[in-house]
Amino acid sequence: MHYLLLYDYVENAIERRAPFREEHLRLAREARERGEMLMGGAFADPVDGAALLFQADDPSVVEAFVRRDPYVANGVVTRWRIRPWTVVVGAVVPPGR
Repeated sequence: MHYLLLYDYVENAIERRAPFREEHLRLAREARERGEMLMGGAFADPVDGAALLFQADDPSVVEAFVRRDPYVANGVVTRWRIRPWTVVVGAVVPPGR
């Protein structure tokens, strides 16, 4: 099953996320290496949120990521939600393939 993790950011997100960026990216890379996160990134122009695509049996994997994410813990993310996502066209290739 695929899940989208959607983040809304504070107004000055680029400045606010700077002290926490390396830790956030480390968590994302680790999730990618485990095959949980397939891709992720911030929205551009304006940088007001992000979308991260996960593949997991249930949303608890995504919830665990959110609990550890310093962007959430330190107020860079003002709101987050997990949405089950059905792929209709195309395929996402997991890491290592």
